[in-house]
Parts: sequence; structure tokens; C-alpha cells
Amino acid sequence: MLNNASGFEKIYICCGYSDLRRGIDGFANMIQQEFKIDPFNTRILFLFCGRKTDRIKGLLWEGDGFLLLYKRLETGKFQWPRNEAEVKTISPQQYKWLMEGLSIDQKKAIKTIAPERIL
Repeated sequence: MLNNASGFEKIYICCGYSDLRRGIDGFANMIQQEFKIDPFNTRILFLFCGRKTDRIKGLLWEGDGFLLLYKRLETGKFQWPRNEAEVKTISPQQYKWLMEGLSIDQKKAIKTIAPERIL
């Protein structure tokens, strides 16, 4: 479920460190009180990462209740943004990078060549 971003309307990551001992109520309260976002929207995924960057938790409202997701990597680490204590919206591509262990702030790898320069 966490390897694919399809089906999510928005994806929010809570930058910095989150206490992964929290459960559904703790994360829902954090979203409401600290970030002023309504967690009761379907198809919106909220992601949290603790100090150990090999595990994350996700919170998803399904219309009739919350789903708490937990993922622990066997090898590797998530490249989690640690410099901000805020919530950030990420694109499906950034989500894919995050799940692949890459930074969400990838630079463009290939420069576009102007058509007039191609012979």
C-alpha cells in the first residue's frame, strides 16, 4: 500500500522528528492542532518519521475510521526532511522518490537540449 501513491489526492509529510509511539488519536490531534489541517478528509495521506529513519507511519481517513500504516525497511533509510518542523505537501513523484530511499528534492538529472542545437 505504501509503495504506490495512486489513490491519494494529497500526500503530506510532517518534516522533522515525530514520536512514533503515538497512535491514531495522537497523530490526528497533531494534524489538527499543530498544522491546522482537517485529518477527516478521505484520500489524504499523512506521513511521519521518527529518529530512526528506517521506519515511518502513515495516517489515512477512510470515511468510517482511520487506518494507521507502519512501514519498516529491512535495509536502507528514508531520506526524510529534518530541517523543518512543519507539514509539507509532496507530489506523487516526490512520494515515489521517498519510498525508493531518495531525497524528495531531486534536481533535474538531464538538461533539455534546444531543438536548434540538434543536427
